[in-house]
Amino acid sequence: MSDIQLVLNAGSSSLKFAAYSNAQDAPVLKGKVSGIGRAPEFSATGASADALGDMTPATPHDEIVQRVLGWLTTHAEFGEITAVGHRVVHGGTKFSKPVLITDENLAEMTTLEPLAPSHQPHNLGAIRAVRGWKADLPQVACFDTGFHASQPKLSRMFGLPRSLTEQGVIRYGFHGLSYEYIARILPRHLGEAADGRVVVAHLGNGASMCAMTGRRSVATTMGFSALDGLVMGRRCGSIDPGVLIYLQQGLGMTPRQIEQLLYKESGLMGVSGVSNAMQVLQESTAPEAVEAIELFCLRAAQELSRMLPDIGGLDALVFTAGIGENSAAVRAGICAHLKWLGVTLDASKNTAGETHIQASESAVQVCVLPTDEEGVILGHVRDIVE
Repeated sequence: MSDIQLVLNAGSSSLKFAAYSNAQDAPVLKGKVSGIGRAPEFSATGASADALGDMTPATPHDEIVQRVLGWLTTHAEFGEITAVGHRVVHGGTKFSKPVLITDENLAEMTTLEPLAPSHQPHNLGAIRAVRGWKADLPQVACFDTGFHASQPKLSRMFGLPRSLTEQGVIRYGFHGLSYEYIARILPRHLGEAADGRVVVAHLGNGASMCAMTGRRSVATTMGFSALDGLVMGRRCGSIDPGVLIYLQQGLGMTPRQIEQLLYKESGLMGVSGVSNAMQVLQESTAPEAVEAIELFCLRAAQELSRMLPDIGGLDALVFTAGIGENSAAVRAGICAHLKWLGVTLDASKNTAGETHIQASESAVQVCVLPTDEEGVILGHVRDIVE
């Protein structure tokens, strides 16, 4: 039997996992629990849907992690788990690189929970659940904010008093593990243009874009929190700060109610009144669903355009993540707003989901590349633990 490295990605409503043998870069086991808090469903390599037992909307996140760990031990034929890597959304100003988890830095990560209230508590809850399972098991935290630490100072600043900037009220950016993976594989798909002016669009239930030169982050659409930038599944994206003042002072909403509104009730769900899932909206005939998709595409094009001064133009556009990889209509909708940049799609290649989907006359390369956040985490776990 070989040693097994386990990767856990604990989100607000899902838990993804992948187990890797020392001798392989492809997982020997992979699966997820989706719909946590609503209707939990389990799916995994070689497993039945009820392998974790009965789960209800009230089943806590940490209990689900423990059930997954218990199920994994029934597959001991693949080896023994010797290390665990975690996606941690927020690293603040202290954590720009992956770290071996200790009591001290876990406490530091906990102080960042208010900056990512929908994600950080669940990320850290998974760490604690593993500790409760095997206290001495090495665990590594990999931060979604880390990739953006390369950004110039001006790109990270708000127009706020300098005292707040010095306290850490800056643009952090997220989805860094996904961008790190795409940056690694760009040369094999773009050639010399990989080190040029590239925008990567990570489009999923959570969505953002990253502008790169030299395959390093120069600007990104998400800022201090994961609310900023694009319209998302349930998050509003960029919003006039005056709206928040009005919600509190004019409508009497509490900070907790505003948080619920911005993180859970806005975005595609709020605009459409139908669903936060792009596939459901594309199948709907409701005019509100159509409008939600159109808004998603327009805002994405606007946010991309906003970052172009940071990199001086555009050589390539890369779509990734759930919507970016699977929705030809969304890719076409976004690129339709970018014709002024010379972006032109080949409709048949886009519909077929080919890797290169630009037309022959396009001034900009356009690619569709699957991301692999778990693979990035695995690499950091091996580097740090071994």
